[in-house]
Amino acid sequence: MSADTKKRVLIIANELSPYIEFTDFAYILNKLAIKTFDSGLEIRVIMPRFGVINERRHRLHEVVRLSGINVIIDKDDYPLMIKVASLPNARLQVYFMDNEDYFKRKSVFRDDQDNFHDDNGERMIFFCKSALETVKKFGWPPHVIHCHGWMTSLIPMYLKTAYKKEPVFGYSKVIYTSQNDQFSEILNPNFAKKALISQDIKEKDFEPFKDGTNRALTIGGGRFADVAVIGSENLDDEIYNDLASAKNKKVVPYDESWKEDIAPLLELYKSLTDS
Repeated sequence: MSADTKKRVLIIANELSPYIEFTDFAYILNKLAIKTFDSGLEIRVIMPRFGVINERRHRLHEVVRLSGINVIIDKDDYPLMIKVASLPNARLQVYFMDNEDYFKRKSVFRDDQDNFHDDNGERMIFFCKSALETVKKFGWPPHVIHCHGWMTSLIPMYLKTAYKKEPVFGYSKVIYTSQNDQFSEILNPNFAKKALISQDIKEKDFEPFKDGTNRALTIGGGRFADVAVIGSENLDDEIYNDLASAKNKKVVPYDESWKEDIAPLLELYKSLTDS
């Protein structure tokens, strides 16, 4: 544990109310972020700047001081724009990862004909790497990193491999919210090649993710996390059993009451910042 007494929590998510909501967890994370701030912990939130998010309504603006990051995916450079907004009714900031190739489109995961975007795998890789590079740019070492949503599923693995020697993540504990499938398609086959962003990632590290299904991503995220939060009331048996069989992993069961009272999740944050 760092000698720095400030306790820092980072939420990385692909949904957060009021910006975008896919599941009930968008509302839970909103309450959790606010209560975490109110409890005296430092907190920041990172999410994608999907094109359907209204920048004017939510008062997003570019953070010029954080500009200049280029994210490399399979030898291609993608400029990262970082935008920020203040969460309504709270004094905490939400940072949005943006790029014209991946997030300008006025849709989230599917086009107007309900077709799953062919580059969703690349968009996930870009988002995961962007989030971690942004934290490095902050110079803001988080004690707890809570990854929520399938678009964050590579982050626990990246932290234990490609970013394991980064001082800013030297004492970070990772939580992953495991949920039932949000999509039934399979990611483009090039996903497996492009996700290997570092030579520090071995074939065995990527093994859980390689099928490119939503279930594979969830299992992979859960395996590399220090704590798995069950984010669906009736989680798929295969995912649950995989989490339950892992040695030395804390598994937090789903609780319907989180919609009204997020105190147990806040206590989880506090226990991890003190460990």
